[in-house]
Formats: sequence, C-alpha cells, structure tokens
Amino acid sequence: MFKKLAADALGISDIGIIVGPADYNKVDADDYLFSEDGEQIFFLIKSKKDEYCFTNLALIHVDGDSAISSKRAIKRYDYASHQVSGVSIETAGTLDMDIELKFSIDDIKFSIDVKKTFIEQLKDIYKALISIGKQQRRDAACRDNALRALEATASVHKLNIAPGEGGLVGQYGALLAALNTAMFETHTKRDFSDVFARYIHG
Repeated sequence: MFKKLAADALGISDIGIIVGPADYNKVDADDYLFSEDGEQIFFLIKSKKDEYCFTNLALIHVDGDSAISSKRAIKRYDYASHQVSGVSIETAGTLDMDIELKFSIDDIKFSIDVKKTFIEQLKDIYKALISIGKQQRRDAACRDNALRALEATASVHKLNIAPGEGGLVGQYGALLAALNTAMFETHTKRDFSDVFARYIHG
C-alpha cells in the first residue's frame, strides 16, 4: 500500500518510454497495422500496461487492464474520422520522474506519462499532433464550404435560372461526384506521413 502511494506521488506508477524504430516489430501494435495499405509506425510510447502507436493513418491504442494481465483491447482512431485537439505537454517538477503528453481525440481524453528523459522526442510528437489537428480543422471548414456551395447551386435550380445543357439529372450527377471528391478526397486528409516526417526526428 505504502509503495503504491509513494509510486503515485513520485509519478512512477506506470511511466512510458519512447520505443525506437529498430524495435517497432517487437511491440503488440505492429500486429494491427494495415501494412497492406501503406500504414507504418512513426512514433510509439510504451508503458507497462499500454502502447500508444502513432502511424501515418491513425492512433492505435493497445489498452491493457493492468500491468500483470495479458488481456488487451485494441482501439483504433483514424485521423480521417477522428479530430485531434487539446494537445499539451505538462513538464516534470523537481521530484517528478515523468512528463505528461495530453490530447483529446473527439471526446476521449488521453494523458500519457513518459519518462522525463524523453522530453525532446515528446516535443516532436507534440508538434505533429498540433499540425494534424490544424489540418483536420481546415479540412472540416472546406467540407462545410463545399456543402454551402451545393446549397447555393440548389437554390439556383429552384429559381429555374440554371443552364439547361445536359439536363438536371446530368448536372445532379456531376455535382454529386464533385461533392464526394471534395468531401472524401480533396478535403479529408488520411495519410499524415509528410507531417510525421517533418517533425519526428527519431
């Protein structure tokens, strides 16, 4: 009991480490990559219970019930459909052994304790997550603008002042195709390899 309280007070109860690229094939998260689709690990934090695997496509969280249990829950958060926000680092105090990386994915809050010797690497993932969140918000605004443009086009048709060439059905098909391209391709970034390559320095 006393040991547990002391560990919690000093912040060493479940402190993670940064796993280097040479050891990515030794972690559990590696088994759940969509390598067939070009997914690869760019940053990985491992503690006694959990793994937080940041790939170019998603965060894969290998969630352990406890340090002594082999039971794991695999949770995946694709950047294309889950918003990153609230990214921060809480640096260590004089007696602390750890620093905290905090962020949210949608309404799920993450607080990851990492050994303070990894502060420089943690700054890298901090920058990458901030950049991903910015791009996601930009994409969301562009998708909203695409819907507004569609509504404006629909209003033109209602007023019967739209050009008649190709007929309404043909125009609808073209508009739908353009909207789908804007919503799901042009303004939904799925692969953040470029962001991780820019900020993660190994």
